Amino acid sequence: MASDTLTIALSKGNLLKPTIKMFSLVGLPVEGVDEDSRNMVFTFTEPAVKYIMCRPTDVPTYVEQGAADLGIVGKDVIEEQSRDVFELADLGYGYCRFVVAGPQKLQGTPLKGMNYTRAATKFPMVAERFFRSQGLQVEIIKLHGNIELAPIMGLSDIIVDIVSTGRTLRENNLVELFNIMESTTRLICNRVSYRTKHKQIQPLVELMQNTVKSGMIS
Repeated sequence: MASDTLTIALSKGNLLKPTIKMFSLVGLPVEGVDEDSRNMVFTFTEPAVKYIMCRPTDVPTYVEQGAADLGIVGKDVIEEQSRDVFELADLGYGYCRFVVAGPQKLQGTPLKGMNYTRAATKFPMVAERFFRSQGLQVEIIKLHGNIELAPIMGLSDIIVDIVSTGRTLRENNLVELFNIMESTTRLICNRVSYRTKHKQIQPLVELMQNTVKSGMIS
């Protein structure tokens, strides 16, 4: 990447619209930046900035490897991947939370009652760290979709997943049992870029933080 160009990896999906709003408020160009565009790279000259459109799970990799200086991604992805990147700012939007959930019959069961159970999840690292921190032995079953199906079909006793409203859980007769952690959108940075492009990055971080404090992003 050109030394004077700031390259930012954007997450496709639910985070893109509020991210574009954030960028507009802090003075970054956003004209034509659209997930439905055929373009995967958007380049601007004033200021010198380039956006690359990524799947959320790929954003930390682009940033860690230096293909992007900055990235916009959910804390849930950061926690699961544990990439070697700097987390510079909590942008406040894209709220969700990691929870342990299961059939209604488990409601009220103490956490220690989860010992020696099976948990299905898309987030095996987060799940394993949580249960280990609680001194529990839980078999982690990694799935890539339809996590709610696992306890219904007897594949697992419980699930670990991210929820926002809890609607999907309710539709599948599951209930939240324990809260693990909350997640919002974060600005992450490549470690080398933070040193070499600090004069470009730091003012941008401060603008974003002030915008979050103003309540103009939801």
